[in-house]
Amino acid sequence: MNRRILITAGANGIGLVMARAFAAEGDRVWVTDVDATAIAALPAGIRGTVCDAGNEAAMKGLFTEIATDWGGLDVLCANAGIKGPTAAIEDMPLDGWHQCLGVNLDGAMLAAKYGARVMKPAGHGVMIFTSSTAGIYGVPYRAPYVAAKWAVIGLMKTVAMELGPFGIRANAICPGSVSGPRIDKVIEAEAAAKGKTADEVRQGYASGTALKRLSDPEDVAHMALFLASDGARMVSGQAMTVDGFTINPDP
Repeated sequence: MNRRILITAGANGIGLVMARAFAAEGDRVWVTDVDATAIAALPAGIRGTVCDAGNEAAMKGLFTEIATDWGGLDVLCANAGIKGPTAAIEDMPLDGWHQCLGVNLDGAMLAAKYGARVMKPAGHGVMIFTSSTAGIYGVPYRAPYVAAKWAVIGLMKTVAMELGPFGIRANAICPGSVSGPRIDKVIEAEAAAKGKTADEVRQGYASGTALKRLSDPEDVAHMALFLASDGARMVSGQAMTVDGFTINPDP
C-alpha cells in the first residue's frame, strides 16, 4: 500500500506486532520507543527513533523529521503507555500518578497535536489511539492507568470532531487483557495487591470474558489494520474493544 505509518512505543509488545502487520501490507513504518536496544533490534524495513512520547520537544522534533523525510503522514498510532502503580487509592503515590498520566495521556495528546499539523494540510489521515477496556469499566487498584485510558477516549472523540472536517478520522482501540510480558507484570502486581496468586488473577481475567480467554497482540493489530483501511472510511470517534467481550471487569 505504501502508506506512511507512525507507531509510538512500537519497538516492543503490541506496538511491534502492529508495526510488523502494517509492514506486511507494504506500508512504510516508523516507530518510536524509549528502549534503545529494542529500536536497534527492529526488523529490516521498519525505521526507528528513540523518543519519549511524553516529551514535547522530542515529539515536535520527531514530527518535523517525518514531515521532512516523508513529506507527510497517513496513519498515526498513538500507542505509548505504561501500567503505572498498582495500589489502593489511599496509598497511591502522586509521583507514580503523574508519571502514568504523563506517558499515557500526555503522549497521546502530543501525538495528536503534532500529527494534526502534518495531516491537516494534506486533507486526509487516520489517528488510532490505544486506550483500554480499563478506560471503559474501571479496574480496582489501577486508578492512574484507568484515569489516563478513560481520558484518552475523551481526547480521541474531541480530536475526531475537530479534525473530521479536514478528512481525518480518529478512533481508539480498547484491548482487554493481552497475552505477553506486559500483562504478566500487571497480573503479578495485582496478585500482590489482592493477596491472590498470579494464576488466580490470570484465570479471573480470562473467565471475566465471554470467550473465556486472553486476547493476543495480533488481535489488536488486526483492528488497527481495519481502522486504517478504506473499509473503515465512515468509522470515526469510536472506542473499539478487542477483549472477547468483557462481562465481569473485576472477576
